Amino acid sequence: MSAPPVQPRIVIASRESRLAMWQAEHVRARLSGLYPQTTVDILGMSTRGDQILDRPLAAIGGKGLFIKELELAMQEGHADLAVHSLKDVPMEMPDGFVLAAISARASPCDAFVSSRFAGLDDLPAGAVVGTSSLRRAAILRACHPRLVIRSLRGNLDTRLRKLDAGDYDAIILAAAGLIRLGLPERIRSLLTPEQSLPAPGQGVLGIEVLAERAEIAALVAPLNDRITAHCVRAERAFSRALGGSCQLPLAAHALPEGDDCLWLRGWVATPDGGRMVCGELRGALVDDESIGCSLAQMLRHQGADAILQQLVAG
Repeated sequence: MSAPPVQPRIVIASRESRLAMWQAEHVRARLSGLYPQTTVDILGMSTRGDQILDRPLAAIGGKGLFIKELELAMQEGHADLAVHSLKDVPMEMPDGFVLAAISARASPCDAFVSSRFAGLDDLPAGAVVGTSSLRRAAILRACHPRLVIRSLRGNLDTRLRKLDAGDYDAIILAAAGLIRLGLPERIRSLLTPEQSLPAPGQGVLGIEVLAERAEIAALVAPLNDRITAHCVRAERAFSRALGGSCQLPLAAHALPEGDDCLWLRGWVATPDGGRMVCGELRGALVDDESIGCSLAQMLRHQGADAILQQLVAG
């Protein structure tokens, strides 16, 4: 395969939060190493999802609010690609855009963060736990009904400040973000996938480009991790088949088994955690999306349809 043509300049669109900029810098460093003759710049932007912090994400339009401005920058020619935490990318890609590369996964786990307590089991009844995720909230309500779960919006640094100010007794965050920002000491304990099954794409970076920009897709192709990409495609297909959105508490996590197999676990729940349906499925790596769709169909037969109907009616 011939090398992609050299580009004199590549511009990466990114949110301006510290974590988003770390992610963009990470991709810039990778691209600069691959293409030393190319200047790689970052265009920092503020998105609606960053600006509206007084309402739950599900109430203001969902995950797409974090990426619309970045996509507009690409459409208008101000940027060539965008870097996202893949768990923040809607399951249905907008027309004209593709995920051109999926990074190797960092830790997929949720992290328990607290200044006073070592883990969830150490929290007293009535302790306040903050999270912005319906998935995490449903798990907490189902497994720890004695706790008070409150919404927590803002970037990672804002959430940590609210915890340190005493607004919450503990908060649940993605471990990967804390590790990437050099804050592993803030993690009091990791929640295993058995305790808190991750969101689709958690711990993974996705690189989005315009579908028509084949030359940019070719440039970022070396950043794609084949095994992680198969796993993430299974997770996202599972979520997509269940209408996955910010209004639906849903989890999906795939792991490779051997050289050519994949193990996918998934669940869907009501927001109060009162009803939960879970399952798992194994298959060939190359059948990633088929595995995701098949597991979603299994869960529908086991009661997920009733949960989905309840959410629509509510």
